[in-house]
Amino acid sequence: MIKPSETCNSTRVFIVDDHPLVREWLTNLINQQTGLAVAGEADNPAAALEAIAATKPDIAVIDLSLGNRSGLELIKDLAVRHPSLATVVLSMHEEALYAERALRAGARGYVMKSETSKSIVTCIRRVLSDEIYVSEAVATKLATKYLQRQKQAAVSPVELLSDRELEVFRLLGQGRGTSEIAETLHLSPKTVQAYCARVKEKLGVNTFGELVREAVQFEGSAL
Repeated sequence: MIKPSETCNSTRVFIVDDHPLVREWLTNLINQQTGLAVAGEADNPAAALEAIAATKPDIAVIDLSLGNRSGLELIKDLAVRHPSLATVVLSMHEEALYAERALRAGARGYVMKSETSKSIVTCIRRVLSDEIYVSEAVATKLATKYLQRQKQAAVSPVELLSDRELEVFRLLGQGRGTSEIAETLHLSPKTVQAYCARVKEKLGVNTFGELVREAVQFEGSAL
């Protein structure tokens, strides 16, 4: 249990991850750092929004996969409801594909779970110092995009998908049908079908079966 006295003189960190072991590890790691203390934790976006409003942390560490919900959507909600709250992503998802999306959503840092504990702490401290933290490779990619916007090189078609389109695409790759995806994302089946149609167009495939095969291959390569 986290006692109020443990956080009153420290920078308050909130953890959002759907794996209890990850939350426990992060809590132990952060509480060992000078000037940092965990103020609370949650395993889903709804609980996170409620707890963050109550605990008023300084920074939140958020996973992108929160059961059937998206961490990106949570980051967007927090940017609107708590604009002074800094957010960073700690995720297993490939940084090259998701870091820019996370930054656009409002996050200030991105660390993959395969990195060291030191990287996570460094990310938190840099973001608290009003810096952006991503890997050198992603920083170079973002700078290149900015400097060469007029002559941008071709990118993977998947990178052209919107956040919601990517979410639908990944769920297709996990074997979900359109009705199940609609229920998971709290959308109508017609809306999901519209997203699928846009994804098909952006990926250059003609049939739903081809779209599903692309999605399965993408999910397999991400594992």
